[in-house]
Amino acid sequence: MIIVFGSMNVDLVMPVKEFPGPGETVPCTQDYISSSGGKGANQAVAAMRAGAKVVMVGKVGDDAFGRRCVNSLKTQGIWTSGIGISERPTGCATIAVNMKGANIIIVAPGANLDATSDQLPDEVFNDKNLILCQLETDYAQTFDVLRRGKENGAITILNASPSAEIPAEVIATLHYLIVNEVEAHQLAHGLGIDSEDALTIAKKVAAMGDLACIITLEEKGAVAAKGNEAYTVGALPVEVVDSTGAGDAFCGIFAASLQSGSGWVKAMHVASTGAGLACLGLGAQAGMPAIDDIQANLSRLPVPEKIS
Repeated sequence: MIIVFGSMNVDLVMPVKEFPGPGETVPCTQDYISSSGGKGANQAVAAMRAGAKVVMVGKVGDDAFGRRCVNSLKTQGIWTSGIGISERPTGCATIAVNMKGANIIIVAPGANLDATSDQLPDEVFNDKNLILCQLETDYAQTFDVLRRGKENGAITILNASPSAEIPAEVIATLHYLIVNEVEAHQLAHGLGIDSEDALTIAKKVAAMGDLACIITLEEKGAVAAKGNEAYTVGALPVEVVDSTGAGDAFCGIFAASLQSGSGWVKAMHVASTGAGLACLGLGAQAGMPAIDDIQANLSRLPVPEKIS
């Protein structure tokens, strides 16, 4: 079972020709799309479509957006018994997507900040389960979930996104850390790592504990390090429609591949393939690929290359 402790939002996706500057108003090039989102929910959907059994844990508001988030997860086969109700409104994100598929995002976290570690009972932290977290919930609660997971034998994955400083003691609770290039630079700064090179950062972070550090590099693929080994994998060549959900697709599919019994290097190959496919649809959750599509496209992307 994959247990996702994280955020749930309603996304308002607005296609634009170019992003507005300060004080500028730009019209949408087509009707906006309202869809369920949030990094936690996105990754839960990605993992479920990649073949995993998934339970979502977090909080929504007692409002129409909250009911929509929960019902959307239920209809896709994700267990929602771990979702609580907050007095705050459900999280909401406004996402502008330009003609090149790039995006800018403004998030109002709302109820996500009320998600707590004690929503997870002790018995779920065991060697049969995998814990997947992000940083759109309260940091202290998220870090406590990861600590409890590591101490009781569960596999722990942190997608340290949005960017934040991660204390060294939290690094020690992780089996896998996934960040993008911008997040990697902030992570390195907070940990006192003097390098701008993604692979160097991955190696130095991995050396801080018994973990694999994976840094995604958009169209350049990803680099990763664990112990004395380092790997690189490319990105699936696609015509990008919307890159909003690509990072979440990578994380969810990586977790699902691990849970199915794959080694972490193979899981990185599967995740990079799926992340590319996620760029073909508009909206984060709508574009998450099914396991059959991922498997059918694996041969289009060379397997990860060992570089040290």
